[in-house]
Amino acid sequence: MMVVAVIGCGRISDIAHFPALSQMKNVRIKYACDLLIEKAEEKKKKYPKIEQVITDYKIALEDEEVDAVFVLTPNYAHYTITMDSLKAGKHVLCEKPITVNYELSVKMAQEAEKQGKILDIGVCNRYQKSVEMLREWADEGKFGNIYHVYCSFRDFRNIPGLGGAFTTKSQSGGGVLIDWGIHFLDLILYVLGGAKIKSVTCDAYSEMAKDMKSYKYHGMWAEDTSDIENGTNDVDDFITGHIRTNKASISFNGAWAQNINKYELYIDFLGDKGGARLTYGGKFEFYDGKTLETVNPEYDIPNMYLCEDTAFIQSIETGVKDKNNIENILESMKLLDALYRSAEQKGEIKF
Repeated sequence: MMVVAVIGCGRISDIAHFPALSQMKNVRIKYACDLLIEKAEEKKKKYPKIEQVITDYKIALEDEEVDAVFVLTPNYAHYTITMDSLKAGKHVLCEKPITVNYELSVKMAQEAEKQGKILDIGVCNRYQKSVEMLREWADEGKFGNIYHVYCSFRDFRNIPGLGGAFTTKSQSGGGVLIDWGIHFLDLILYVLGGAKIKSVTCDAYSEMAKDMKSYKYHGMWAEDTSDIENGTNDVDDFITGHIRTNKASISFNGAWAQNINKYELYIDFLGDKGGARLTYGGKFEFYDGKTLETVNPEYDIPNMYLCEDTAFIQSIETGVKDKNNIENILESMKLLDALYRSAEQKGEIKF
């Protein structure tokens, strides 16, 4: 029986990990931890498998019975809590992004190696069935040579938690790129078979809520964390860029907020034998260059969070690193870091 502690009882705990862990018969959820005790208590009522509620995560780290920790806090806390957990001898699944920059991400990977512990990152799309199939089809040569990938992650005036942690760079590390873009760009690198970055160029904008008090929004998830009166908004709400890798070029546009009322989340994979459009979170269509037919594969999409958490527990049991191990995600964090540097310097970054 694997004993775990969940640190951070916000949205991702409720959307993903508490439901998944509650289904796993070989897991005990000994602790639910949050600085706001009412959040942890609320989750304990909703998920009876939770045994204890705490506000100090170090209580869980000092408990020898705890094997693994789920770090589901805001981005800025990932580094400290994960490093503390690894040094305490715990395995860790840390939500995406790894942390707020590449340098600290490398240190986390080094600490996991030093301690001999599994450190997985919650880039859940690697366990989404459509993404797994696209990787398989690419490996089988159905696309031929994938020469370019385009992705769009754009929404209409939907900045999350305006003025709070989401829009405060010191806490989040960035805006729509680090929040949404990491999912898109990481799954692209994964489908391409571990592509390595050669150069990037990027432009970042924060235009829609320069005056937060006059900002009109279509939607605002995490609105309970917003602080429009006194908070900060110093992150990107629109991002665009071009990436060269050793396997394909990648271009992208991303927006939490734009003055176009469209919700467009998709990725196009362009190969010389075939192409595909993946609807983010859903299925894909394949366009066969030989027959000119559109293929709509029939398949079920299991819960990717359950697949992700199951793989993490299995990785601990076997000692075999899975595809979400931090070693396999560092290139994605290196990419985000380079894109933000390119935007700041207004020039190309080469490797």
